[in-house]
Amino acid sequence: MNFLEELRWRGMLFDMTPEVEEELEKGMATGYIGFDPTAPSMTIGNYVQLMLLKLFQLSGHQPIVLMGGATGRIGDPSGKDKERELKSFVELDSNLKFQEKQARKFLDFKNGDNKAIVVNNLDFYKEMNVLDFLRNVGKTLTINYMTSKESVKKRVETGLSFTEFSYQLLQAYDYQCLYKEYNCKVQMGGSDQWGNITSGTEFIRKNLSGKAFAITTPLLTKADGKKFGKSEEGNIWLDPNMTSPYKFYQFWINADDKDIPKFIRYFTLKSKEEVEALEAEHVDNPKALKEALAEELTIRVHSQEDFDSVLKVSSLLFKKASKETLMNLDSKDLAIVANEIPSFKIAKKELEAGVNIVDLLAEQTTILSSKGDARRAIKGNAISVNKDKIGSHETTIGADALLHDHYVMVENGKKNKFMLIAE
Repeated sequence: MNFLEELRWRGMLFDMTPEVEEELEKGMATGYIGFDPTAPSMTIGNYVQLMLLKLFQLSGHQPIVLMGGATGRIGDPSGKDKERELKSFVELDSNLKFQEKQARKFLDFKNGDNKAIVVNNLDFYKEMNVLDFLRNVGKTLTINYMTSKESVKKRVETGLSFTEFSYQLLQAYDYQCLYKEYNCKVQMGGSDQWGNITSGTEFIRKNLSGKAFAITTPLLTKADGKKFGKSEEGNIWLDPNMTSPYKFYQFWINADDKDIPKFIRYFTLKSKEEVEALEAEHVDNPKALKEALAEELTIRVHSQEDFDSVLKVSSLLFKKASKETLMNLDSKDLAIVANEIPSFKIAKKELEAGVNIVDLLAEQTTILSSKGDARRAIKGNAISVNKDKIGSHETTIGADALLHDHYVMVENGKKNKFMLIAE
């Protein structure tokens, strides 16, 4: 695999410094991307950059994941219209540890000469005092040079603290340290990082008389112009406790048809030939392309087991599912279902004692607005409990209805599904 050619056909190459192509053709190169731990988990937006490192490694080069133990304490002004709120050191260290664990899932850190490396940039600064920093780091670039960068220029008018202004110096010095210690000659990132990255190439030129390179990707946006990586509920996280595998899967399934060609190229590990064949096969069926991408990413980011669970939950929610489908769901699956449909909490002791179905529908819950409505729905054969039709308004729902000791599924007609959670 030729790395730059791979980026070109995928639409993932925005800009690069001269001669980087020749450098990569010489043999294995070492390159890095930095990740600041300002959130408790990486997002699908961060995954764009993890894909960049993955493709870099698959091309025979060595990736470095630089965790921003230091830069995360400062705050990157790039792409921000106001000052970031500083996180506590305890929170940042916790975030860093978790994000490092996430990164290790997607790159090969064990095998080959080009096995991935994790570095924490706090190691570059923890023994450095402020005078050393000002003499050895701050002296390298002029104010004129730094303020000419887009990330700084945009913020000068609205307000930029010295703290965030200095971020450019830290990222540049990071590159210098990685160049010196690991012979790292390529830094990659989103297009908003161009100024910070090229400041690093300038550090290496001036302080080490070396030559280093920059490669950036376009900032990924959706067809409607909105920022990629968010749903109506907010960010799409790589942590299943923050975005469930089901919601993760649905993010891709619900994507705009116009976005799918771009998304496939950014996120699949299939070859160009495989992608083009898949698109030709489903030229009039974007839903099939979404399903293929959603499957690949859900398995890779989460697991095969999670994907299988997602399919079972989706089948129950969106298809004419049988009782067997419901009974095959485990407690984790049922918890996902309960999060996706209207749910009601009910006292477990009351249910174990037995609750009349009419009272359950109209008093214990608000599935129906009155007992009269409940009786009419039962008479009309509209009410099911755990996929069993309720034939009489005198039916009692008891402990035997509990699925995995906690859940009862109630349906009113074909489309109205509810979950009772017994606690």
